[in-house]
Amino acid sequence: MPAEANDAVYLKIRNLTKKFGDFVALKDISLDVFESEFVCFLGPSGCGKTTLLRAIAGLDIQTSGSIEQNGKDISALPPSERDFGIVFQSYALFPNLTVYKNVAYGLENRKLPRDQIKARVVELLALVGLSDQGDKYPAQLSGGEQQRVALSRAMATSPGLLLLDEPLSALDAKVRVHLRHEVKDLQRRLGVTTIMVTHDQEEALTMADRIVVMDHGVIEQIGSPEQIYGEPATSFVADFIGTMNFVTGAVAAEGAIKIGITTLECQTDGMAVGTPVSVAIRPEDIDAEDVAPEDVTDRAGNVVEVEIENMEFLGSFYRALLGGPAFGEQEFRADFSINLVRRKNVEVGSKLPVRFPSRFIRLYPGD
Repeated sequence: MPAEANDAVYLKIRNLTKKFGDFVALKDISLDVFESEFVCFLGPSGCGKTTLLRAIAGLDIQTSGSIEQNGKDISALPPSERDFGIVFQSYALFPNLTVYKNVAYGLENRKLPRDQIKARVVELLALVGLSDQGDKYPAQLSGGEQQRVALSRAMATSPGLLLLDEPLSALDAKVRVHLRHEVKDLQRRLGVTTIMVTHDQEEALTMADRIVVMDHGVIEQIGSPEQIYGEPATSFVADFIGTMNFVTGAVAAEGAIKIGITTLECQTDGMAVGTPVSVAIRPEDIDAEDVAPEDVTDRAGNVVEVEIENMEFLGSFYRALLGGPAFGEQEFRADFSINLVRRKNVEVGSKLPVRFPSRFIRLYPGD
């Protein structure tokens, strides 16, 4: 949790299941969201993340299970009786209302005094940098500006929970990168508990305090961005987040695996000798910086001589395809800095000793 969050559980979800006919969209979901926390539901299309968000909002009532918000059971309440603001992918602004009127909409429905409404709208538009846009209509604004209006409208009634359903996906890449920092900064300043649905891993990694990775209606892993990226609990998470090498191997001994004719040391967690495993390591974790040819005999260092089979120039680094007899027919991708490639004259066809640090090797059940 971030420093701004506390230990109070604001949203408690227990054994949530949602069925559409025979299709099970959510299977026994349990989750705690803490006060002031920014949580991302992340996963591929159809994984259940939007269904879970809609269940929290009361837009799709769960088949079974319970939801508590701030100690109150809201499991069966309609959306109008739940304390949240929501921003949809399409923004859903009222096209016939000005920016001012869009933001004021929820406040007017609550029959608040006009001066209070004006003060709140002025405050929010200033907060999102749109103080001079109140008299415009949504069609006169850019996508990024419309998104800010949608956020302001969602926050107008000071809800305890902010729900964001892929709020940046309709924007172009540059605006999206800029706005995700603005949204996160706004959330921190307001201290509002926030849940965002996204399929964009970069968005989740940069914005979330914790990420809930979902697939086929179940939670695969919950953790900080650093945990999700660096310690993926399942092969699905490892494959979905970032770039990951996967090769097949087997446990050779306690603390060692064999890939082709090569033995590497790593944590085997008590698995029996001969157990087939899927061996995973990220391209950036394969190291060639301080490795010399004579280190290849150092089994403890996991140094292996490989052959450079292909190289892709990706701007700030090269992605090399590593092959050779050491791993049989299997190949690894490795990311090398431009300086290393120049210094060591790395090119297609050259041989290079590289290190596979044991702490970065992860094992998952094999076939």
